[in-house]
Amino acid sequence: MFLDFVMIAAGLVILVLAGDALVKGAVNLSLRLGVPALIVGLTVVAFGTSAPELLVSVEAVLGNAPALALGNVVGSNTANILLVLGVPALITAVPVSRDLMHDFIVMMAATFAFILLAFLGPFGWPHGLVLLLGLTLMLWNSYARAKSHRLSAQLLVDDETLELEGADPGMSGIRIALYLAAGIAGLPLGAHLLVGGAVNVATALGVSEAVIGLTLVALGTSLPELATTVAAALRREAGVALGNVIGSNLFNLLGIIGIASLIGPIPVPFEMLRMDLWVMAGSSALLGIFVLSGRSIGKPAGLVLIALYLLYVIQLFH
Repeated sequence: MFLDFVMIAAGLVILVLAGDALVKGAVNLSLRLGVPALIVGLTVVAFGTSAPELLVSVEAVLGNAPALALGNVVGSNTANILLVLGVPALITAVPVSRDLMHDFIVMMAATFAFILLAFLGPFGWPHGLVLLLGLTLMLWNSYARAKSHRLSAQLLVDDETLELEGADPGMSGIRIALYLAAGIAGLPLGAHLLVGGAVNVATALGVSEAVIGLTLVALGTSLPELATTVAAALRREAGVALGNVIGSNLFNLLGIIGIASLIGPIPVPFEMLRMDLWVMAGSSALLGIFVLSGRSIGKPAGLVLIALYLLYVIQLFH
């Protein structure tokens, strides 16, 4: 089993590095081609940062372990809220803006639509098309709102470009090509190693692939988001954390399962219908307390979020 954990660790490292390379290459290629920074931020960056989770889910479906793909998404969404917001709150209060109310409502609507489709499962291509339609509508709405905000604030496109993740106006064509090649080659390799190791660990421990997806794989694919929010908290810049979590959760539900279910059917285990989907929904709903009140997520709330996550994981292996 030691080699399996080495495979999982190697897969995660490759996924993180390859995902970062893909974002850098794709962002700068898009800017070179004249795509506005606003659209690049809403599409290229968002898809690129979700690429590791997407490749893991596609690999799981192709590798005849679809429960792992579903567990990865449901577990990642739960970890994103309870851990990715809970851990930074121990360092400094995570500010919550009431301006996020619209995004929070969209996330909750997507969450319950996803649960409804799960009960109508297994996830197949019709479910996938519905989810991808939802993603398209969400992106269009985000674009319209961001464009309206940019015009009202009279921001310069150059300023947006400078703030865009991975943007480097001076990057050469060769470096862009190398970043893209590293991302395109590394993501499938990392996903293959991670899924292969995770399936072997599930078999050795005698637990289901869904449980391994909900815990080990989900936690692993959420590590980049956790590292980013912790780094932001240390710099006292944790204000972006909540928006990033909501965006990541939306892409997980609508984009990743939407695409993966076009590759092959994804059955929904009974235990997931009974508990895990509702834990994900409950965790998401907890954010409403902070969004409605506009109160920051402080140390006590952070401890509660982390405790809830630990209790959930312990219960999974009970």
